[in-house]
Amino acid sequence: MYRSLIRRLAVAAVLLAPLAVAHGEERFSDRLSALKLDGLTPEQQQMAVHLKTPPRNSALDGGPFNAYARSPSLGLLLLNVSDYVRFNSSLPPRLSEFAIMIGARHWSVPYEWRAHYPLAVKGGLERQILVDLGAGKRPQNMKDDEAALYDFVTEMYRDHDVSDATFKAVADRFGERGVMDLIGIIGYYDIASMALIAQRAKAPPIEDAPLVPIKR
Repeated sequence: MYRSLIRRLAVAAVLLAPLAVAHGEERFSDRLSALKLDGLTPEQQQMAVHLKTPPRNSALDGGPFNAYARSPSLGLLLLNVSDYVRFNSSLPPRLSEFAIMIGARHWSVPYEWRAHYPLAVKGGLERQILVDLGAGKRPQNMKDDEAALYDFVTEMYRDHDVSDATFKAVADRFGERGVMDLIGIIGYYDIASMALIAQRAKAPPIEDAPLVPIKR
């Protein structure tokens, strides 16, 4: 009985933490109503617990998850994909985070850019690469594997195609699994970026590596 009560209290604490949005604080999104603890569905509750389970420490009303929660069956599936591409892909963090940042640059999403900038630097990516990327330039002084990844992702976004030479460069370095994991990373973060754009997610700029607006 006591164990059951403690468990329920623990779950409630997890659910309460991400929903402390009201009481005059700035809204994360102008387009989506605030989530309410007493209105969460069982699947939304599962999402909230999932997001607080290590290695995560996220909130249901933050990032793209605020949008995912509006279709929680889809949201739970997306969280599983997110877990794989962030924590379990065959690419090291230096490269997986680089791919995420290229996607953030492509979509011009400040929230994604700000969230993953420190993760990319922590993963071993040189800060100047991100400065160049944020300015809309091809980064200088990339390592060979970084250049191969950059070319693959950039061609995919720009040309909707990948040349034989670019494909071979990525496949030779990362293998066929690595090619598919890279596609999975940018594909998932395309969904995340679109969710952030749709809800007009807010994020302050990064002064050291700004995401400069690019005219299309």
